[in-house]
Amino acid sequence: MDSFFIAADMALRTLFAKPRASAPCATLPEGPTDLDDADKRRAAGLMRVNHVGEVCAQALYTAQALATPNTQLREHFTKACVEETDHLAWTAERLQELGSRPSVLTPLWYAGAFGLGLLAGKLGDPISLGFVVETEHQVGAHLKSHLDALPAGDHASRAIVAQMYDDEMRHAQNAQAAGAAELPMPVKQMMRAAAKVMTTVAERV
Repeated sequence: MDSFFIAADMALRTLFAKPRASAPCATLPEGPTDLDDADKRRAAGLMRVNHVGEVCAQALYTAQALATPNTQLREHFTKACVEETDHLAWTAERLQELGSRPSVLTPLWYAGAFGLGLLAGKLGDPISLGFVVETEHQVGAHLKSHLDALPAGDHASRAIVAQMYDDEMRHAQNAQAAGAAELPMPVKQMMRAAAKVMTTVAERV
C-alpha cells in the first residue's frame, strides 16, 4: 500500500508540480546563447521531445519500482527516478527560456509509459531491467541525434542534452550490471516504433 501511495504521489508531482533539480546541469554551456525565432522554434521542438522522454522515464521507473517484490531493486528504480527528476527540471526550464511549453499530451505519455513499466515489472526483474537497458539505449540514440539537430549556437540546450546522454548511459550500465536480460528483437523493434510515434507527435504537440 505504501508503494501505491508513493507511485500516486510521483505521478501527481510529475504531471502537476514544477520539477526542481537537485543540482545544476554539470555540463556548462560553451558560451552565450543567442537564437533567432526559427532556431528557437527548432530547439523548442526538440527539447519538448526530451521533456516528454523524462516524463516517461518518471512513469517507467515508478511503475517498475511498484511492480518488483525485490526491496533492493525497488530502491534502484527509485534512485534512478530521482536522478531523472533533474532532467525533467532542466528540460522544463529550457522550454520556458525558449518561450515554449511542454507537450499538451503529457498525461497520455505518462499513462502509457506507466502501463509499459508495470507490464515489464510483472514479467520479472531480469526482463524489467532489460527493458531499462533497451529504453536507455534508445533514448541515448535520440539524444545524440538531437546534438546534431539542435542549432549550432544553442549552447544551453546542448549542455543539457550532453549531460542527459551521459546519465542515461550510466543508467543503462547500472541496469545491465544488476542482472538485465536481453530482450527479443521483436520487442526492441516495437519499442522503437512506439518511440518514433511519440517523438514525432511530441515535437509538434
